[in-house]
Amino acid sequence: MIRIAVDTLGSDNGSKDIVSGILDFLKDHDDVEIYAVGKKEELTRLEGKCVIVDAPDIVPMEAGPLEVMRMKNSSMYQTVMLAKEGKVDAVVSSGSTGGFLSSSTLLLKTIPGVNRAAFIAPFPTKIKGHYVVILDIGASNENSPEELKQFALMGALYSEHILGIKDPKVYLLSNGTEPAKGSPVGKQAYKLLMSNPHFKGNIEARNALSGEADVIVTDGFTGNVFLKSSEGMAKMMAGFIKNAFKKNLWTMLGYLHVRKGIKEMSDTMDYKSTGGAMLLGVNGVVVKVHGNADAWSMYCAINVARKLVKSDIRTKIKEGI
Repeated sequence: MIRIAVDTLGSDNGSKDIVSGILDFLKDHDDVEIYAVGKKEELTRLEGKCVIVDAPDIVPMEAGPLEVMRMKNSSMYQTVMLAKEGKVDAVVSSGSTGGFLSSSTLLLKTIPGVNRAAFIAPFPTKIKGHYVVILDIGASNENSPEELKQFALMGALYSEHILGIKDPKVYLLSNGTEPAKGSPVGKQAYKLLMSNPHFKGNIEARNALSGEADVIVTDGFTGNVFLKSSEGMAKMMAGFIKNAFKKNLWTMLGYLHVRKGIKEMSDTMDYKSTGGAMLLGVNGVVVKVHGNADAWSMYCAINVARKLVKSDIRTKIKEGI
């Protein structure tokens, strides 16, 4: 039985949607036991279906590492502690990203040999069903060339064992495809990555979602900007398309002919179905869900945690490092 702890507090939408996502997940999976951590009065629907852990405090979005570690009664701290004590195999939270990163790193520690943990997330590409994983997307603002080299290794292991891609193609995000392009750190990382058999060279942001790459390596600041830009662009384009079909009766009738294709495009670009970001490199399975998590995104996040546990990704990273 796989045991997963879910932080039910901290979401922009409150605990109601989180609870619904847990219930939906349990209907489809009988090999997982959920530890629901939060205000027990908000978790009554889970009684008899989950292990309920009462932890009423919420970690503020702006909380620093020391503040998070002092909040012993917070749902986030208690969720991660369950993993530290070996009571669960994975943790999931939609709360403060900084707080979750700090508590996970300080309590679980990094895998021996890993210089720094990284957030990794799968992005949809123009090739249906193909995802490219990008890391780091925000665990750090600065990274060394050696850390980028390790990110390439962890990203390839994730792509191979979670997404099932044999011999994944690894690229370095840059402002040009030539080896001499990139930031000072990127140029040094390029030289280190030459020894990686999966490394194929630099890739520009405009081609990142073309389907050519399986793994894209970048520093946390650049990766987070890419993440937010992609989300914003997808949202803006969805708005343009919606408004275009609402202009008049004829455009609305035209929508009836193309709605299947638009629905397919919308499903492909739905970031909620990817299950959020995974913190690779720590001694545990840690999944961070978007702050506006709804029932579906929580369902997907728990499922990703389940897959990571079943694949024993931590051991594979430890052996790879």
